[in-house]
Amino acid sequence: MLSDELLVESYYKAIELDLEVEFITLLLAEIHKRQLPVYI
Repeated sequence: MLSDELLVESYYKAIELDLEVEFITLLLAEIHKRQLPVYI
């Protein structure tokens, strides 16, 4: 399991690298599940 910090960093990096939308959505779903703050 990823730490909260690593999960959020991975999310931002995935956006930066323009990775698959499905992957970004999966990361974001886990971020919301953990109720972590995300700034777009």
